[in-house]
Amino acid sequence: MNIKAYLKPQCGWSNGVRAIMTKYGLNYEDIDIINDRDNYAEMVQKSGQPLSPCVEIDGVMLADVSGEEVENYMLSNDLVNPSSADIGVATNAGCSDEEHAKMAPKTIRFF
Repeated sequence: MNIKAYLKPQCGWSNGVRAIMTKYGLNYEDIDIINDRDNYAEMVQKSGQPLSPCVEIDGVMLADVSGEEVENYMLSNDLVNPSSADIGVATNAGCSDEEHAKMAPKTIRFF
């Protein structure tokens, strides 16, 4: 699979996506949308919206998704086999106040 994940460096939702990739041992491109304006613009252009995470799997864009939703997509489309591996990270949780505070000075605004 060719997987591009448009993620924030510090975010509950983004960490949930990373955890799913680890759970299934998937190689993916972790694309930083906070520290690189061009990456954010690419995500918006490809997904048609400004919210993250967005994960592109073999050309199919999953926009504004949680790790749980990415896992459900991959299982439903037989891209991975079920796994009961414990990942120790919430796959469907937002950013904490501390994570938001760390990102605040770096947030890129286009709209």
